[in-house]
Amino acid sequence: MKQFVFQLLILMMTGFSLSSCTDDKPKPTTKEVPLVIFDTDIGSSTDDLFALETLYRYHDAGLCRLLGVVVDREGEEYAACADVMNTFFGHGDTPLALVRKGISAPKVWIDYKALPAYTNPDGTPMFNRTLSDYSTIPDGWQLYRILLASQPDHSVSIVSVGFVTCLAQLLESQGDSYSPLSGVELVRRKVKCAYLMGGVFGNSEESDFNFAQGMEFAKTFFELWPDDVDVVFSPMEVGQEIEYTPDQVIADISWIDKHPIKQVYMNCNCNTGQKMWDPLTVVNAVEGDVLFKMSPRGRVTLTDEAETIFTQSPGGNFRYHLPGSNAWAATMLWKIRNATTDR
Repeated sequence: MKQFVFQLLILMMTGFSLSSCTDDKPKPTTKEVPLVIFDTDIGSSTDDLFALETLYRYHDAGLCRLLGVVVDREGEEYAACADVMNTFFGHGDTPLALVRKGISAPKVWIDYKALPAYTNPDGTPMFNRTLSDYSTIPDGWQLYRILLASQPDHSVSIVSVGFVTCLAQLLESQGDSYSPLSGVELVRRKVKCAYLMGGVFGNSEESDFNFAQGMEFAKTFFELWPDDVDVVFSPMEVGQEIEYTPDQVIADISWIDKHPIKQVYMNCNCNTGQKMWDPLTVVNAVEGDVLFKMSPRGRVTLTDEAETIFTQSPGGNFRYHLPGSNAWAATMLWKIRNATTDR
């Protein structure tokens, strides 16, 4: 745990001052910006990488504060992928956690778990990492408890772009040395809103991929999530029209060769119909609802087939993104590309 304690000390010393930008425009104060915990199934789809990169850029611009990164795909190699990203983008001191009792062998769409092992022609590692022993980092649900307990009430935005394994385990957790509150009460006390990539709404009747991969965790999430804490879903159909093609990705990162996202696109087959679903949750969490068409408030029920059934209710705590126009999709893609081309 020594490395993790070091991370927390760094967070305590530096976490309350935001990174500055190169311009002289005044930045929001810490109290005004979203406090974000990022939860990802990194290592399968590349939109996780773009979501994380976009979040770094927001943090560096003083528009949010990244509290920690939770990896909800089992395997230390996936924690290493997140460590490569954190370190490359100057966020190596960001607390990192890993699920250890999660979903066994979930589907992988684009396999880039070898990213941390990429080497230069002389055999040296292409990318630095901050951590050397991932057995020392906490479980995802533990990091949630540590981070939430130390934040102001109703202040934290959770951005979840993968499975809900760690969130389910958080909700099932009991009081400990970090907080006497149960997981449910800790979420009720500290979380402002959760932004989830997932759900299938409208007239569609089909299972949601992320929930279907781990139904026991998904059921726990829906059963225990407090009904007075907001959840916003970004369903598959909304990001479907936002395509960042492999050729465009590589062209946009022409300014550098040793870039983790560029190297993934150069070493893996990423021409799989990958769309930019995950970054939409980041944009919503940081910039608010103004850029999105939203459903009315309601309740959501998860069926045994992983269908998400929405029932409109003025007092409901669930909403979801509605598909936007072609112009809206172009605007969202521009935001993602802008983060990629930003040096």
